[in-house]
Amino acid sequence: MLACDGYRLPAIVHEPGARKATIGVVVVVGGPQYRIGSHRQFLLLARELAASGIPVLRFDYRGMGDADGAFGGFEAVGPDIEAAVDGLMASCPELDGVVLWGLCDAASAALFYAPDDARIHGLVLLNPWVRTEAGGARTVVRHYYRRRVISLDFWKKLIQGGVNPVRVLRGFADLLRKARTTEDASEALPDRMAQALSRFHGSVLLGLSGNDLTADEFRDTVAGSSRWQAVVSAPHVTRVDFPEANHTFSRQEWRAQVARCTADWILGGLGSVGRRASAGSQHPAVSPR
Repeated sequence: MLACDGYRLPAIVHEPGARKATIGVVVVVGGPQYRIGSHRQFLLLARELAASGIPVLRFDYRGMGDADGAFGGFEAVGPDIEAAVDGLMASCPELDGVVLWGLCDAASAALFYAPDDARIHGLVLLNPWVRTEAGGARTVVRHYYRRRVISLDFWKKLIQGGVNPVRVLRGFADLLRKARTTEDASEALPDRMAQALSRFHGSVLLGLSGNDLTADEFRDTVAGSSRWQAVVSAPHVTRVDFPEANHTFSRQEWRAQVARCTADWILGGLGSVGRRASAGSQHPAVSPR
């Protein structure tokens, strides 16, 4: 049990039986979520990493899962992450440092925390959450509606009366209006995340699913920002693409790919500098950018 601002946070440490790594992993959960994860992903990940010799801690934020307190949003969980890092380092004092592993807004939370804690040697950021109202609308227009228009199933439903064309057009028009909204880039989540990434000098493993609107929005954000392009192409950032995977890696093969990539990246010294990988049905082959 961890302590955070007077509240109790349930935590589980997976200690390897042998061949311990000098870097441990804290799994940061996204909300609404708890320490087991969708499709038991966090539990299975922790077991696989521990079997590879890497200690892992899973825990619940305040107000999430079995933890006390109230959840204040992913940007307010810095003290919770700090408590988890303290807990892992206390349980495994031989560790030199910690990797924070996060999916979706947990990746964003980990990124905001990492630059201010020297114990954080690496980040695993899967499908990072960079959502804005305009960015989300643009992503749906560019990716979701494009896929629907070329979908034979959509046209069959339309012809058979299973789709209301008026409702579809109204929804599309509303998204176009939101997509054209002007936002203050300096205050928007994507810009603040790029700033945090530029401040973090540890290793980064960036993983993006191929079948996920959150990953699509992240890719679009990078494509439209010279600042983002600079930070994700930095030597300490390794990118892995999972072309078939959805947002939560719901299939066993996708979860296994993520676990293997994470273990190899940590045991290999936190990534090969200037490398990019693509994870298919087999073990990902690493090739230069």
